[in-house]
Amino acid sequence: MNIVKTYINEHKNRFVEELIEFLKIPSVSADSAYKNDVLKTANFVSESLKKAGCDKVEICETPGYPIVYGEKIIDKNLPTVLAYGHYDVQPPDPINLWDSPPFEPIIKKTDIHPEGAIFARGACDDKGQMFMHIKALEYMTSTGNLPCNVKFMIEGEEEVGSKNLSWFVPRNKEKLVNDVILISDTGMIANDIPSITTGLRGLSYVEVEVTGPNRDLHSGLYGGAVANPINILTKMIASLHDENNHITIPGFYDAVEELSTLERTEMAKAPFSLENYKKALDIEDVYGEKGYSTNERNSIRPTLDVNGIWGGYTGEGAKTVIASKAFAKISMRLVPNQNWEKITELFKNHFESIAPKSVKVIVKPHHGGQGYVTPIDTIAYKAASKAYETSFGKTPIPQRSGGSIPIVALFEQELKSKTILMGFGLDSDAIHSPNEHFGIWNFLKGIETIPYFYQNFTELSKK
Repeated sequence: MNIVKTYINEHKNRFVEELIEFLKIPSVSADSAYKNDVLKTANFVSESLKKAGCDKVEICETPGYPIVYGEKIIDKNLPTVLAYGHYDVQPPDPINLWDSPPFEPIIKKTDIHPEGAIFARGACDDKGQMFMHIKALEYMTSTGNLPCNVKFMIEGEEEVGSKNLSWFVPRNKEKLVNDVILISDTGMIANDIPSITTGLRGLSYVEVEVTGPNRDLHSGLYGGAVANPINILTKMIASLHDENNHITIPGFYDAVEELSTLERTEMAKAPFSLENYKKALDIEDVYGEKGYSTNERNSIRPTLDVNGIWGGYTGEGAKTVIASKAFAKISMRLVPNQNWEKITELFKNHFESIAPKSVKVIVKPHHGGQGYVTPIDTIAYKAASKAYETSFGKTPIPQRSGGSIPIVALFEQELKSKTILMGFGLDSDAIHSPNEHFGIWNFLKGIETIPYFYQNFTELSKK
């Protein structure tokens, strides 16, 4: 296994060039205008798996975008690792805030990434991180260092809720049988402070529509006499938090787990600089639920945020109009034990109940998923921890993430498998934002670390 660095050094330029070609394809699953590009990306993944050494690769059709499946079975008596990732990406909007075109990858040096980072949509989430697993397989098969069986399941709808993966998994349990699921769609604390994600928040995503008059109205003739849907919507949204930034939806916190003082104390040991955090975001102060630290607010506490809001005239100049409709997209990040479907129902009932009679309100659920906590006393976690110790020279810190990978809970339910989250991105990599990027050092470090997980997991499974 000590030849992995040598292999990476010999092939790193090609690895980066291949990733750049991958990132050029605009696989935006949320926008049907990109449908052909999403399908083209699935083919790219398929060909990459074949070149990396998979003996069997399939593009599996679903009611939506296809799932790319690959496998390399060397001995059915050996453990099987199932690597999951996604090839779709977030929409690049707002385009004008990108320093370079989102689907024309460029490499730039930054203070955090002095060796360079690739700037492009999907660089970190999740094309770059998923591609690490394909290149790690290439290394293991090319050098005869694959210690166990491997399967890949790469989907194209993670950014829109993985609806058709939920359709695919129960129908393909035999194909997907495994001993552990390995995912790199999370991050770590810093390049010199490795960490393993042990918890994910769940998600409930909805869209709301508020309708007032049956057409747009002249604000001079009707202003003050007819309800303005935009005004009403903003008041309704504002009421969803109280003065302590506590969510006001009745029953919202009923299933929320309150961590013990000991658990919160252990969390607080993770290195964190509030001043650096504020500086990186160019803000004067942080903001959130009273009684909790920044790291607690974005990991172990549920949240409710407006992701987009619109209505009326937003073009250049002025148009004095009372809009007929106003809209908002709202996401709620949930903690383990909160059922996303129940939370969606609670939100719908509450939001409709607080609407004045002067407007009509429709709540449209989009997608969601359960939160997840993985134990740290399993063979898989120990194998991952030992892998980081080998490649980083440090024991990784277990850390709960504020992000969501809704499908993880489904994997455990349907496949009876635990998931290990080995992320190599950083919070500063601007995923879901303009100027998303992924450090070349991080990309190569992931390729180096992943084979050690395979080796450790195989060895520990024999004991």
